[in-house]
Amino acid sequence: MPSSSKIQEALEARDALAAALGGAGIQLPAMDVRTPWADDRGRDAGYALVHLGVCSAPVALLLADVIRKGSAS
Repeated sequence: MPSSSKIQEALEARDALAAALGGAGIQLPAMDVRTPWADDRGRDAGYALVHLGVCSAPVALLLADVIRKGSAS
């Protein structure tokens, strides 16, 4: 399992992303933090992942629009 600091980093990233998306009127239904499986030698990955889950097509289109607008700034 990744260190607690890496898990905390992923939790903070998830919360920051959720807040930014919320500010744009977008809510993903299932955002959480996951840890990758150990490799075939039993070594941990050393990091945690922000899992964005799944979203509906309308939400995906809203997200794409927000990204496009942001990258144009």
